[in-house]
Amino acid sequence: MKAKRYHFCLVIFELSKLLRNTFFIGFYLYVIKYGEESALFKYGRMAFVALMFFAVIYILLKWMTHKYELDDHSFHIHKGVFVKSKQTVPISKIHNITKHTSLFHKIFNMTSIRFETSSTDEDTDIVFKVITKDEANRIEEHVANQSSEEAIHDEIEHGEKGQFVSERKIHFSPSRNELIRASFTSLSFLLFIPIVASFYSKLDDIFHIEKEAEGIVSNIINSWWIVTILSVLFILCSVIFGMIRTFLKYGKYEISSDDNRIYIHKGVLEETAFSIAKDKVQAIEIEQSLMKKILGLAEVKLTSVGSMKIGDENLDVNTLYPFLPVKQAYKIVSDLLPSYKVEEAMVRLPKKSFWVRLLKPSWIWIIATAVLFFVKPKFFQLEESWWLCSILLLVIIMIVRVLNYINSGYLLNEQFIQIKHGGLTTTLFISKRDKIIEVVVTRTLLQKLFGLSSIATTNRANPVEQNKLDDVPIEIGRDFYLWYMARRAEIHIE
Repeated sequence: MKAKRYHFCLVIFELSKLLRNTFFIGFYLYVIKYGEESALFKYGRMAFVALMFFAVIYILLKWMTHKYELDDHSFHIHKGVFVKSKQTVPISKIHNITKHTSLFHKIFNMTSIRFETSSTDEDTDIVFKVITKDEANRIEEHVANQSSEEAIHDEIEHGEKGQFVSERKIHFSPSRNELIRASFTSLSFLLFIPIVASFYSKLDDIFHIEKEAEGIVSNIINSWWIVTILSVLFILCSVIFGMIRTFLKYGKYEISSDDNRIYIHKGVLEETAFSIAKDKVQAIEIEQSLMKKILGLAEVKLTSVGSMKIGDENLDVNTLYPFLPVKQAYKIVSDLLPSYKVEEAMVRLPKKSFWVRLLKPSWIWIIATAVLFFVKPKFFQLEESWWLCSILLLVIIMIVRVLNYINSGYLLNEQFIQIKHGGLTTTLFISKRDKIIEVVVTRTLLQKLFGLSSIATTNRANPVEQNKLDDVPIEIGRDFYLWYMARRAEIHIE
């Protein structure tokens, strides 16, 4: 590909972004302060027009001078309006590919795509804010093919002859019943309440509804059958709102993979597609909130180096459908990443860890008790009731610690480590030894008395992914350190 300009719709996109960012300033100067003739507003309007003029000129010059080209090995990005620069990014350094199609893109039949590198510096990523769908697919296919060829070349070099198969396999797509269950599990219907309250507040500011309809409201409250009907209608509207919101977000959800990459697609009005090379997955996290535990569901996250965003918009795209049944979640992980194994049987913490967690001082409780002692608030009109709040807080902290002990576990397994922890919400962390960039073994004074230690891992991600398990036996801490040191035989320097 020869060096070429970005699509002209990028100019429209940047102009719309400029108008969105400066709308309120212009509205204030030219509408609210329209008749104001003081020097501040007079010259302020002139400065605003001048800045808008130069901003538009800069956007046009940027479009004319910024170009991109692609060969078999690298992206080449030409930047700079007044000072020229050229950025070269090897295809081999690309970890993730994220596509996002907003309403703006759909209007112009465009999309956006980001190629994220192994660097945590976002400036090294290749971003097309506006690009035709055909061009995006062509570039994505080219990058995938080159990555596949490099993978085959690496296999041949290591004596592993295999045949590359690019056909995708669909692992999961939610059914209608699963979407309905997801709308209740996510509690998205509760968002209807603040939306209605905000809408009512704005109407009241304009039309003074409460003042005008004071008698009508009192009559409605005094009529039980009207209150019942309105309550039922409100609940129905909330449920319908939650279902619509869930359908728009997860209606076209699909998890698929080929031999080298994992693909996640979601969204109806705004579509997002994410792909990651299997060998670039740094770790797996399986999370369960209290509600998901009750319903037997789990959320699986893939940890990678990428920033998961396009422009200023953060995209939660590295999650495998967040309402998967636990067994199905484990199966999908095994299907997507055959080299990863989720072991349900894990080593539990010893009983002495339980007593250490109960004896460990809680700074939250100490500070809260001190504040309550000096303020001495009255709850339920009871004198000296502050100490009841202190006791209640202490009981809650202890319950969470007990749950954390029950839910905690670990497993060292040749090349893999599993760490599980959490109280009301649990997290199961799984990573390969060669994907971990740092380990730490620490001991507090209390842990020394009981022969315990804490182990922690660090994985490359944006931000850095850290996991820690407290109060494991000191022997496990030593084994953990030696286990990590054995990774030297697995690291290959490029």
